[in-house]
Amino acid sequence: MPRFSVIVPAYQVQAYLQEALDSVLTQSYPDLELIAVDDASPDACGSIIDAYAARDPRVTAVHLAHNLGPGPARNAGLARAAGDYLVFLDGDDALTPGALRAVTDRLKAAGSPDVLVYDHARTFWTGGPVRARPAGRLSQEGPASFRLADRPALLGMPMVVWNKAYRREYVEREGLEFPTGFYEDTSWTYPALLAAESVAVLDRVCVHSRQRRTGSLPTTATRRHLDVLDQYDRVFGYLSGRPELERWRPAVHRRMAEHLCALYADPRRLPRASRAEFFARASALLRRHRAAGGGGALPAVSRTDRVRHVLMRLGARRAYGLLSALRRAARAAGRGGAGLGRGLDEARLRLHYRVQRLLPLRPELAVFSAYWHGGYACNPAAIEAKLRELAPRMRTAWICGPEHAAGLPRRTVALRPGSAAYWTALARATYLVTNVNFDRALVKRPGQILVQTQHGTPLKRVGLDLQDRPAATPTADFTGLLRGADQWDYLLSANRHSTLVWERAVPSSYTTLEYGYPRNDVFHRAGRAQVLALRERLGVAPGSTAVLYAPTHRDYRRSRPDHLDFERVLRDLGPRFTLLVRTHLTYAGAGPAAAEAHPRLIDVSAHPSVEELCLASDALVTDYSSLMFDYAVLDRPIVIHAEDREAYEAARGTYFDLRSCPPGAIARTEDELVDIFATGHWQGSRSAQLRAAFRSRFCTHDDGHAAERVVRRVFLGQAEPLPAVVPLQERRPAPPAPSAAPEATLAHLTAGRFSF
Repeated sequence: MPRFSVIVPAYQVQAYLQEALDSVLTQSYPDLELIAVDDASPDACGSIIDAYAARDPRVTAVHLAHNLGPGPARNAGLARAAGDYLVFLDGDDALTPGALRAVTDRLKAAGSPDVLVYDHARTFWTGGPVRARPAGRLSQEGPASFRLADRPALLGMPMVVWNKAYRREYVEREGLEFPTGFYEDTSWTYPALLAAESVAVLDRVCVHSRQRRTGSLPTTATRRHLDVLDQYDRVFGYLSGRPELERWRPAVHRRMAEHLCALYADPRRLPRASRAEFFARASALLRRHRAAGGGGALPAVSRTDRVRHVLMRLGARRAYGLLSALRRAARAAGRGGAGLGRGLDEARLRLHYRVQRLLPLRPELAVFSAYWHGGYACNPAAIEAKLRELAPRMRTAWICGPEHAAGLPRRTVALRPGSAAYWTALARATYLVTNVNFDRALVKRPGQILVQTQHGTPLKRVGLDLQDRPAATPTADFTGLLRGADQWDYLLSANRHSTLVWERAVPSSYTTLEYGYPRNDVFHRAGRAQVLALRERLGVAPGSTAVLYAPTHRDYRRSRPDHLDFERVLRDLGPRFTLLVRTHLTYAGAGPAAAEAHPRLIDVSAHPSVEELCLASDALVTDYSSLMFDYAVLDRPIVIHAEDREAYEAARGTYFDLRSCPPGAIARTEDELVDIFATGHWQGSRSAQLRAAFRSRFCTHDDGHAAERVVRRVFLGQAEPLPAVVPLQERRPAPPAPSAAPEATLAHLTAGRFSF
């Protein structure tokens, strides 16, 4: 009995079917059967399925004598399914790499629930990928398994069959099967969710749903869209036969009203001749199945939407059309005016900016920003400080919100984003320096010099290399990305790897300055006294081994992942270890839950300087964060904790396999991570050898003089000679604090339990 039965119906999808089947058969979790159903497709779908069945015993080919539609085709697959869980995949969609491994891990953690709901991303024929709208419905916080009544917002998820895994015994016990007609998902997924005794969620993109230009239901104008009315009739018929589920009638009715109004509003779907019939039948359906009470289990809707639902239920088609016309007009007016006061302010600032661009540039003015108008940080801050040192005549300004202004140096002017002073500075400053991007409305003038410093060595994919990664790309504005890059005069690179990646992933005519990262200069200037002072400020006990834990964000999930069981790790490591936990800025304000409960766990997520945290720590634990490249400059131990490598690769992708060139030991599980520290491998000779090779590859220019090279080249115009790069063997980075950790004397006892 396989773990999964993956059922794939196929009809006129020959151009996409091989990708769909490959996405299943190449899963890292191979315990599956693939049941591919040829729904009497007139193209080559049948022969493609037969070819796969001939070369892989896990594939079962099913051929229907007549075209019956996706519902009966799935039923034909169901009749042959033997797996513990059923997974459905359309013939033009694809599972993401590692999806079934993630699903089975979650099923195990949740105690084999009846239904598991997971995330998806839509891929468009234009090349623009879009992930489903964030809603927090798939948050894995709280009990791993629950009743739908505990998470009713799941009814707001797309009611499709392919974003869920179903326990086969549950499906057979409930007698669930697909009806004929379009929108067959509707009359399957509502009963499947409502009747489930246990439900779980997985905050991970497991499916790429293809949105085709032609040939798919959403892009086809046909009377078959009226089938949705029969499907909802079946849903309410199911509820009528299950008195214990009647409490869900108001919520399902609300979702039905939303769905029918959305279909009626889509000009691509209903032919003009069918619109009146659709409205009349929808009205009768809404009246017939109306229930007392609203959809209280679902988020509130706007007043306009409530009125639209009522008008459709009453059959007031003309009034409904008038309301829709008024709504469109109001939106158009809102887009044009954006409110009279706000519109006047924007017009005034636009005019102000245009006038300022007519005035001469100020050669002594440089404007800096970092992390989308955040505080004084990263490469721009290091360059700004060195500029004030080497060219005291220069005036500097920093773009930031009011909450960050107090953290600026005394002589640096704060610029509030969007203010008149902000636009004046952007118009007249000769130098512009950032580690992200400036305002999209920036018009770069002749004579202005824009320096893009970036904010990390790219291990994970960036720029144009994300075009095939919909889970990691919230928008598809690659044209805007290149338009911004066309304004760069200089791109700062830390090493040759970064240079090659950026020039390929964000191609433009900028000049690459392969000088190292200025933010890392402090690692060569700080002394032991400064390190001890930083540890005291952070609350690290004297003699304790401070481990900085700094994971990156996960593109395949929305909620903050709980990477480690901090209580357990600290208990097993013992009193000589302290954890400094820094969550990624994506999860701002969501520090570790155990921070207040454990005295040796210090939440440093809000600390303004990650460089200070590096200096204060004795070792770094991370996953795929670019911080590892910076931390290697310190020549202190690094441990990689990569328990979800497949999922991360599927969602974001990396430029090289970290296992081929690690900066230290690699832990695949939490147990291995504890072993690495408990036995001393984290600071052993093998770890030092790996770190040395890593440093020689990625830290070639980080010698403490990167900011000086940038200032002399860009601001002072000194092409050559610039400060020569100090050889690696001659560098003396800041020493760590004296530690109570013993030497690695037990490393040989756990050989083979983790990898290097």
